[in-house]
Amino acid sequence: MRTALTELTGVRHPIVQTGMGWVAGPRLVSAAANAGALGVLASATMTPARLRQAVREVKARTVAPFGVNLRADAGDARERVRIVVDEGVRVASFALAPSRELIAELKDAGVVVIPSVGARRHAEKVAAWGADAVIVQGGEGGGHTGDVATTVLLPQVVDAVGIPVVAAGGFHDGRGLVAALAYGAAGIAMGTRFLLTSDSTVPDAVKARYLAASVRDVTVTTAVDGLPHRMLRSDLVETLERSGRTRALLHALRRAAGFRKLSGLSWPDMVRDGLALRHGKDLSWSQVLLAANTPMLLRAAMVEGRTDLGVMASGQVAGVIGDLPSCAELVGRVMAEAEGVLRGLRTVD
Repeated sequence: MRTALTELTGVRHPIVQTGMGWVAGPRLVSAAANAGALGVLASATMTPARLRQAVREVKARTVAPFGVNLRADAGDARERVRIVVDEGVRVASFALAPSRELIAELKDAGVVVIPSVGARRHAEKVAAWGADAVIVQGGEGGGHTGDVATTVLLPQVVDAVGIPVVAAGGFHDGRGLVAALAYGAAGIAMGTRFLLTSDSTVPDAVKARYLAASVRDVTVTTAVDGLPHRMLRSDLVETLERSGRTRALLHALRRAAGFRKLSGLSWPDMVRDGLALRHGKDLSWSQVLLAANTPMLLRAAMVEGRTDLGVMASGQVAGVIGDLPSCAELVGRVMAEAEGVLRGLRTVD
């Protein structure tokens, strides 16, 4: 199936595996790429040195195109862009809108730039700045998310920009791919569905929590860092929602200390990153620190398997997923389902 996304990135299928922190490492990314999807390496939780090593690990596992997800507001964003360029990575994606200058630097080096956005105005902005495509996530998506459903947001963005649009938020099968194409998208991006594969390094006990979840078990809370964050409801989430400011601050300080040690960031760097997220929002200082060290809350679950102490970001689709296929099986199944749906539509005509 050829679309504007496959033509732009060189992948075989119009499917993107999103860059999930602590989840989208070399094994998952290379498996997605070998399956014909666009695998995207999550770099925000890596030091620059580890990012370069991870890129080389992916290249050793696959000859297929893949991407790296970057934080545009990180203090070392330009250093990471340089690594992407030096290592010949095909695609750079961003969770936050990159600056016009970063987009130009990547495009001048031949890198395809695909920011992720959650609003039409953000899509219009990055398109005007030269982005090659855009991933649009509706409120069904996991992690930091908005409140507009994909079915409402997607056609708005498709109508507003003249670049390929990739749909995210609520997708897990071939029917969803066909629906997205019908809305005018060039493909779909999936996070939770790729997290729940046998190629994902997420601990089995954590995957079991996802598989056992119903749609109602996937909630949106602002208790973690003051921003709307879609995740599995857990004892930690309920504790944070009940905590007073003093208890929340102590919790944030403990987690921040751990992330500082792992990431190599200084306390001023962490506070700066937290303030960047706080900008324009009414966040307490405990939330600023939680915003800066949310990666540690994710790591506790996604790496250490601590479902009691960690955050399990999740799209609503977790409530309808019941198996752990390999990336190859998943992508093959999605494409076969999509082709079957399209054949059925042609038969009706």
